[in-house]
Amino acid sequence: MSKIESENNNTSVDKNGNAWENVIDIEEDTKKSAVEVVDISRRAFATGKSKSLEFRKDQLKQLLTFLQKEKNKIIEALHKDLRKHKLETEIYEIEIVANDIRHSLIELKNWAKPSKPEKRLINILDGVYIYKEPYGVVLIIGAWNYPILLTLGPVLHAISAGNTIVLKPSEIAPHTATLLATVLTKYLDKECFQVYLGAVQETTELLDQKFDYIFFTGSTAVGRIIYKAAAKNLTPVTLELGGKSPVYLDDNVDMERAARRIIWGKIVNSGQTCIAPDYLLCTKATEKKFLREAQKILTEFYGSDPKRSTYISKIVTDMHFKRLLDFIKTENVAIGGKFIEDERLLAPTILINVNPDDSVMREEIFGPILPIINIKDVEEAIEFINAREKPLSLYVFTKDKNIRKTILERTSSGGVTINDTITHVITENLPFGGVGGSGMGSYHGQEGFDTFSHKKSVLIKDFSGFSELGLSMRYPPYNDAKVTLLNCILKKRKSIPNYVLKNAGLFSAGFIFSYFFQYVSCLINGCE
Repeated sequence: MSKIESENNNTSVDKNGNAWENVIDIEEDTKKSAVEVVDISRRAFATGKSKSLEFRKDQLKQLLTFLQKEKNKIIEALHKDLRKHKLETEIYEIEIVANDIRHSLIELKNWAKPSKPEKRLINILDGVYIYKEPYGVVLIIGAWNYPILLTLGPVLHAISAGNTIVLKPSEIAPHTATLLATVLTKYLDKECFQVYLGAVQETTELLDQKFDYIFFTGSTAVGRIIYKAAAKNLTPVTLELGGKSPVYLDDNVDMERAARRIIWGKIVNSGQTCIAPDYLLCTKATEKKFLREAQKILTEFYGSDPKRSTYISKIVTDMHFKRLLDFIKTENVAIGGKFIEDERLLAPTILINVNPDDSVMREEIFGPILPIINIKDVEEAIEFINAREKPLSLYVFTKDKNIRKTILERTSSGGVTINDTITHVITENLPFGGVGGSGMGSYHGQEGFDTFSHKKSVLIKDFSGFSELGLSMRYPPYNDAKVTLLNCILKKRKSIPNYVLKNAGLFSAGFIFSYFFQYVSCLINGCE
C-alpha cells in the first residue's frame, strides 16, 4: 500500500511535506469506499455519457453556475479556511476559473474535432487524422492554498475532455472541501463527478485503485509518492508542484513600480502561493533602493500595523506558522517580523544579509517572508538559479533587452514573467506547469484539454485501384524495381500542406467535370 505518511494515518502532508492533523470528519456510515467510488465512475464512463459534446458543455455551464450562484458561500468558506479577503477569492479563485470555463465553452468544438496533419507522398490518397479521446476515469487531488482555483481548474479541463472524475479536495481547507462535497455535487452529474473527502488514509486508499489519469497539485515530496503509486498501473500523471521561484531585480528599473509588483506577488494570500516570489537576487546598491520603496508600499497596502490588516490572510496551520517564525527568529529582519501567534497572522517580512545555506533558503518558504540574496551581476544571478532545482516560475525585472534575453536563454523554469509577478498564470492561452523538481505536465486553455485527452492516430485507406497500386509494391515476390519505387515513395520530403491538397483536389475535380461535360456534349450534339 502506498502511504503518504507511513507513521500516522491520522495526519496529512502539506505543500512543504509537513504533517498536520486530519481536520475533516468523515461520516463512515454514509461514505462510499474508494473501490465503490471508482467503480461508479468507471461504469459511468463505460456508458459513453461523458463523451457527448453537449453533455460536456452542459456540465461546464453547471460548473459556471455553481461559481456564480454560490459565490457568497465560496467566499465564506475561504475566509474560514484562510481568512482570505473577498477580493482575492472573487478575482484570484472564482473569476480565473470562470474565465477558463467561458474560454473552453467557446473553443470546445474546435478542440474536440479530429485534426488533419499534413500528408507525405505515401499517404496522399489516405485519410490521416488525430482523434482526441478522453482517458477515462480521472483522479484529481486538489491543494489547500487556492482550494477553488487549483481544484476546479483541473476539473473543468477533465470535463471538457470527456472524462469522469473523482475529486479529492485538500482536508487542510475543510470548509471549502465540505462545500465542494455537499453543494457542487448538486450541480454536476452524480455518477460522472464524485467528491471523496478525507486525509492521508483516504488518499492512500484512492491511490490503491486503478485510474486512467492522475492530476496532483501539492509538494514535491508528496508528488514523488503520487508518481510512484501511479507507476504501479502505468497511469499517466500531471504533477503541479512548487519550489523556490526567484526574482532577479536589475538596477535600471522603475524601482517604485518594481517593488510594488514584487510585494504584491509575495504577499497575496500571505505568500501561500506556489508561484509566489520566493527570494530576491540583486546587488547591495539595488537592495537599498528596494527596501526604501518596499517600506512605503507596505504601509500604503496594509497600514502602520500590517499584521492586523484585513487584507492579510492567515497562515493555514499552527505547525506551518511555527516553521515560518523559525525563519524570522534566526535571520536578519529588515522590515516586518511582527506577528499574532494565536491568530496565525504574520506581517510581511523582508530579510537581508541572507546566506545561501541559511534555513530560509533550504526549502520553499510558502509565507509572507522575502529573503534578499546579494549578487554582483546578472552572471552571478544566473549561476545561482542554475545551481538549484528548476523553479516553477522565474521573475525578471529589467529594462535591458539583452539581460532579459540572456536570462531567458540560459535558465530553465516552468514559466517566466518579465517586469511583473504571478500574472502569467491568468493568461489562459499560456500553459501553466513545472519542469524537473517543480513538476511535469501543464494545463490552462487548450493545453488543459490536451492534458486530459489521448491523441489517437487514425489512418483510413480505401479499396480503390489507385490505393491498391501503391500497396502492391510491398507484397512478394520482391525485386529491385520495388525497392527503388518504395525508397522513392518513403523518402522524407517536406509535407504537403492540406490547403494545397484541397485546392489540387478542387482543380482536378473541376478539370475532370469540364472534360466530362465536353464529352457528353459531343455525344449529344456531335463533334466536329
